[in-house]
Amino acid sequence: MDRKEKYRVEVCFSPDEFDRYKQEYASVVAIDVLRATTAICAAFEHGVEKIIPVSTVEEAEAYREKGYLAAAERNGQIVEGFAFGNSPYSYMTPEVKGKTVVLTTTNGTRAINIAAKTHKVLIGSLINLQAVIDHLTEQPENVLLLASGWQGKFNLEDSICAGAVTDALIKSGKYMSDEDSTIAAMFLYRKARENYFGFLKASSHRRRLRNLNLNEDIKYCLTPNQTEVLPVYRDGALVILK
Repeated sequence: MDRKEKYRVEVCFSPDEFDRYKQEYASVVAIDVLRATTAICAAFEHGVEKIIPVSTVEEAEAYREKGYLAAAERNGQIVEGFAFGNSPYSYMTPEVKGKTVVLTTTNGTRAINIAAKTHKVLIGSLINLQAVIDHLTEQPENVLLLASGWQGKFNLEDSICAGAVTDALIKSGKYMSDEDSTIAAMFLYRKARENYFGFLKASSHRRRLRNLNLNEDIKYCLTPNQTEVLPVYRDGALVILK
């Protein structure tokens, strides 16, 4: 396939840089490996019907007052007054099956909502990595991989996940890339792919979660291909792409 006939895949390292990229892409894959998009995928794998991502705790509180099941996380911890946050294990219980959950997190839901204003948004993580790759290979389009980062800054785990998707899409022969951010993400992925746990041992957010005794969450989030669900944002909520 000629370069001119290929679709573009690029990586944006932070929602704060999204405006510099957004014009050229048909869809966005939002990525927050530790832990929002992983928890979202785990929730759908375990029977949640819809997830409404909101950017602020106040919005989540308003939904909770209306009777919604609401979850809130800030700086790795459950917000006071909420039953759960963004641990994937919170969504593996019968209580959430068939329910609509309202979710706000430090980074991931902000990235989703920024992108959803103008684009179709898919949800990516390591646990549904192959599902993301397969969908974009079978239905190619110009796609931006949006890392949620940490409070507007670069982080390793989201960039590595974006690099994994990019590497596979370019190898498919249907995609090409131009941005240095994309090249950097691919090289990070190639260095990390044999041992995500070891490579990310010193990463800032893994240390942050480890200090909160969330090692089991970390192991789950860094174990690829545990689900084939692919959530998509439609009409104000995340649902499973059929």
